[in-house]
Amino acid sequence: MGYVKGLKCRECNREYPVEPIYVCEFCFGPLEVVYDYKNMRKVLTKKAIEKREKTLWRYRELLPIDSEPQVGLDSGFTPFLKADNLAKELGIDELYIKDDSVVHPTLSFKDRVVAVALTKAKEFGFDTVACASTGNLAHSVSALGAKAGFRRFIFIPATLEPSKIVASLVYEPNLIAVDGNYDDVNRLCIEIANKYRWAFVNINIRPFYAEGSKTHGFEIIEQLGWKAPDNIVVPCASGSLLAKIWKGFKEFMDIGIIKELRTKVFAAQATACSPVSTAIKQGSDIIRPVKPDPHSIAKSLAIGSPAEGYDAIKAVRESGGYGEDISDDEIIEAIKLLARTEGIFAETAGGVTVAVTKKLINMGRIARDELTVICITGNGLKTQEALNGKTISPYYIKPNLASFEEVLNEIEK
Repeated sequence: MGYVKGLKCRECNREYPVEPIYVCEFCFGPLEVVYDYKNMRKVLTKKAIEKREKTLWRYRELLPIDSEPQVGLDSGFTPFLKADNLAKELGIDELYIKDDSVVHPTLSFKDRVVAVALTKAKEFGFDTVACASTGNLAHSVSALGAKAGFRRFIFIPATLEPSKIVASLVYEPNLIAVDGNYDDVNRLCIEIANKYRWAFVNINIRPFYAEGSKTHGFEIIEQLGWKAPDNIVVPCASGSLLAKIWKGFKEFMDIGIIKELRTKVFAAQATACSPVSTAIKQGSDIIRPVKPDPHSIAKSLAIGSPAEGYDAIKAVRESGGYGEDISDDEIIEAIKLLARTEGIFAETAGGVTVAVTKKLINMGRIARDELTVICITGNGLKTQEALNGKTISPYYIKPNLASFEEVLNEIEK
């Protein structure tokens, strides 16, 4: 049994049936899924959740599907790690990492949202799925769409890292590389979505797709022993992940899973493309679109006109959090810091969250004696190019003991 009541415009509150639509026809505001929380309270309890398979679908009543899950049956419930070594480096008492760099099958949190989107696309009867992507979403739609039997069209900026392009092509979708940045790609996809009956996961299926991000937050609360953290630092591109994590936290309050919610939510961006953090620091509700720096390494976060930017700002302010951004050099150092201290190789978005967390601690925005969670959303193997020439060098030796011991003496000096 599904608990979705319908869709509602976040701007004018006008209600809509459950259909593949994403904007209000009256005010052009974004649409959001509305649930029957009252009846859900009787079914979705801590005990009920704990008995279920350890996947994102253990929270299925709070996800917008009507039938049984059909896609991503092995995705979710990723590691939640106590990061004592990194905490010591940053000078705080209690630090955890929610590690979505190992989500099945394509090693980023996008496998969560795509599992929900493609299940919904099947319920709507689509045979073709598509997306506009900076990389991770392209991988996930390509992979999960292949397993689910969809025809797939993937649209990316042509300047994407070569390793990210290969990581989509291996699943043999129809990959369209567009001469432009992500915002150019997205505008083109909106035109295509208006002409062809395809399920664009981040356009006409967006209200359903975005709900999958809540499971990242649900798992954090469960893995903390059914309590919310004091602080959470979330990378921001479209703003959807941050906004939905906050929505998920509030839903767990509404249905009685947790008894209090004092979490402060912090938005992390790269300075090269930081419309959300800039608006937060300026105290503005207006997000001024920016043109992403094409040379920045943080390409996965490079969305100059964030679709859920306002919702991210609203969540940050409602929670008492803040927003910050960080340079490319600081991102690289943070990637290496996380790898050196906790053995986790994160992509550039992970470097952003670690570096911003460090900055927020030094600013006094995050108290050193509070419990903080850092969200790592993708695997570093996807963005190895960012570290070319930025790591330590190997030692080259001849194949004999004397050559090795010569190097060993240098290392031990």
